[in-house]
Amino acid sequence: MVTTHDTHDPPGKPGGIAWGKLAVLVVVGLVIGVAYFKFGDTFSPAKLAERESELRQYQAEHPLLVYGLAFIAYVVVTGFSLPGAAGMSLIYGWYFGFWRGVPLVSFASTAGATVAFLLSRYLLRETVQNRFGERLAGFNQALEREGAFYLFTLRLIPAAPFWMINLVMGLTPIRTWTFGWVSQLGMLPATIVYVYAGSSLPNLKTFADEGIGAVLSPRQLTQIVVAFFLLGIFPLAVRKLMQRVSRQSTTKDPIE
Repeated sequence: MVTTHDTHDPPGKPGGIAWGKLAVLVVVGLVIGVAYFKFGDTFSPAKLAERESELRQYQAEHPLLVYGLAFIAYVVVTGFSLPGAAGMSLIYGWYFGFWRGVPLVSFASTAGATVAFLLSRYLLRETVQNRFGERLAGFNQALEREGAFYLFTLRLIPAAPFWMINLVMGLTPIRTWTFGWVSQLGMLPATIVYVYAGSSLPNLKTFADEGIGAVLSPRQLTQIVVAFFLLGIFPLAVRKLMQRVSRQSTTKDPIE
């Protein structure tokens, strides 16, 4: 009698999920390699400044195509944790203007962050949880309850690396939808600042020569960083205060 066998390998064997992860790693590696070796200098401010008039003309002739390509490029850079997202935000502000640049960068950065989040979850979460599951049990429970709050706070702190937040959150039980909309809100203030700064650039050559200093002085940059830092710790401070007030109210003797 002929018997049939399940063609799906269990997760622990070098097939099925294991081969799927290997294939994803290969694709990620190819994308990063092509991005660096083929387009590494193509989209630098200096190179783009040399073709400034051509870029403006092409945008006027193909506005929707340019907008779509710009969106995809930003998703690729942020989704695969490539450097240059901040510079792209400035360039998009110059190229598209403030009102069109903000939604473009906002939704593209969220889409890219979600891609990075899902890659981290697919490639690393199972391994990390299997190895450190018992130690992370309390951490996972806390994130299940308040993951959105902590993610929102991290997004408001400029010192927290964009790519690191995506990577770490992919290892947690936070839901993808929650990660997406909280990231969208949390990154919006920084998006507005960068795009506005880019929209104030007179031309790309100035940006290529002077960098962000072309529109923001060191003093202004310091003020922005401090403002974002205070904005980031404000929710934590309020939460600590509310917890303290709640504990004090519960320890008081009831009024007879």
